[in-house]
Amino acid sequence: MLLWNIYDRLELNKEDIKNKKHRAVVGGMWNKMGEIQYKWFLNNGLKPEKTLLDVGCGSLRGGIHFIKYLKTGNYYGIDINPSLINAGKIELQEQHISKTVNLMVNGDFEFKLFKQKFDFALAQSVFTHLPINHIFKCLINIDKVLKKEGKFYATFFETKDKFDLKAIKQSEEVTSFIDKDPFHYHFSVFEFLVDGLDLSVEYIGDWKHPRNQKMLCFYK
Repeated sequence: MLLWNIYDRLELNKEDIKNKKHRAVVGGMWNKMGEIQYKWFLNNGLKPEKTLLDVGCGSLRGGIHFIKYLKTGNYYGIDINPSLINAGKIELQEQHISKTVNLMVNGDFEFKLFKQKFDFALAQSVFTHLPINHIFKCLINIDKVLKKEGKFYATFFETKDKFDLKAIKQSEEVTSFIDKDPFHYHFSVFEFLVDGLDLSVEYIGDWKHPRNQKMLCFYK
């Protein structure tokens, strides 16, 4: 699993992309995780005519599935790393997907630059790598672009005891921490962050993520 503090500096060359290195650096399980994300949204109201913002879209592990399903132009992906965005474009070319796709390299969660309001948004394995103030910034900016009754699904590593400072073994591959990447959070942190915003948050919990990331839903 790639740590956030080196994520933005990762550079993939043409040979790396040819060898599909980009599939590994976004967490691996390329087909499995792409399908899990896609099926989750199908089961939670995504329709072809809806708009979807993919926060931390990377090389389009989930994006490929969404782009195929949504009407042309309805998928928007944003990521801090330009070489991963480039790898995603090559994935689209290799699968002969010719739909209009909106991709942006941006590390400041400036979603308003798309000049679009969204029915749905997703941050899969993003909050797991972010300190709290970066999450706060993301939520402030999501609040500005999410439609009324829109939903923003985000995953996180959970601690049940917000006062416990110990590391938590989330899966065979991942141990999370209170003060370093990958981070874990108590649900009450997210309730605190949305206080005063035009957002509410619901704890969904288990959604069959293979590394035990839990699901949240922020909604208007």
